[in-house]
Amino acid sequence: MELFSAIKKSFEQLSDVLDHLTAHQYISPSENLSRATIGQHMRHIIELYQCLIQGYDSGIVCYDHRKRDITIETSKAVASQLLTEILSSINRENKELKLESWHGDTNPSIISLPTNYYRELMYNLEHSVHHMALIRVGLKELSKEPVSENFGVASSTIRYKQQCAQ
Repeated sequence: MELFSAIKKSFEQLSDVLDHLTAHQYISPSENLSRATIGQHMRHIIELYQCLIQGYDSGIVCYDHRKRDITIETSKAVASQLLTEILSSINRENKELKLESWHGDTNPSIISLPTNYYRELMYNLEHSVHHMALIRVGLKELSKEPVSENFGVASSTIRYKQQCAQ
């Protein structure tokens, strides 16, 4: 399925970035990212996929309940291992799910909406591209270029640019 291929491609790009960063660069706060690190953005991507996979069996997905595991944002090896694990476990049948989200700062209430597994995979892919674009900003601050020229660029933007070039 094309969706799984697109996710695999984005994970390969993320893995390439991990391979080309030092441990220090992975955890260095970026001025252009409000002092966030590339590792923190990597953790965010990974944990959203983990939430979806963990919620698959119960049928309830809540991205608000992600762990925020500091080892993912501080260890390139852990991030790399988790990308591999996620990729090996996402190829599942589509099924109906319930998406839950907590809203409100002082007295949060739950919002629950119907969704499905493939819809949430697509959301995670698109959300990943957004964070990859932020990672790209962090890479530029480190004077590093992404391995792929399309790293962090939405596929619709790539197609649009190709049409304009013709």
